[in-house]
Amino acid sequence: MEEWNNIRQEQYSSTPILPGPDLACRDRDLQTQLLKYCSDINVFQASRARAGQCSRTNSGFTLLEVMIAMAIIAITLVVAFGSQSQSLSLASEAKFNTTVALLAQGKIAEIMAEQPEDLVSDSGYFGEDFPGYHWDLTVRDAAFAGAEEASDYVKQIDLSISYAEYDQYQYRLRLYRFVPKTR
Repeated sequence: MEEWNNIRQEQYSSTPILPGPDLACRDRDLQTQLLKYCSDINVFQASRARAGQCSRTNSGFTLLEVMIAMAIIAITLVVAFGSQSQSLSLASEAKFNTTVALLAQGKIAEIMAEQPEDLVSDSGYFGEDFPGYHWDLTVRDAAFAGAEEASDYVKQIDLSISYAEYDQYQYRLRLYRFVPKTR
């Protein structure tokens, strides 16, 4: 068997193999003759590998592959930027809710410290410590259906705190306060 391989190697070693596509791609008759005489599996596999190289000379990405990759990148970026925008909005709203609760608590403490007769509607700002925060206070007699006598002793106090231009964020609070009548 070894002698037979040596003879085949001598027969085909004299055939010039030029760089580039395999001989099998250049001449189909030669390919048929080679496959007929080459029963050795290694020679057959080597010939098939070289034949595969000549059929795919262009290496690179197709336009479709590039477009699919770009679409995947675009969708990923849209989702990432959308979630970033939403997290900034939620953080701003959380900051407002925390700050306005403390400001409302302080304003309610001021209202409770005043004499009930001195309660009047008013508005203002919270000063330099909290720029952009505005408050409105509305005081009126409370109206209860079926309890008109009790309405004379109760005041309805509405406190509204807003932030930013165009009142983007608002916080409203309603408080009822007993006001004894002086005779």
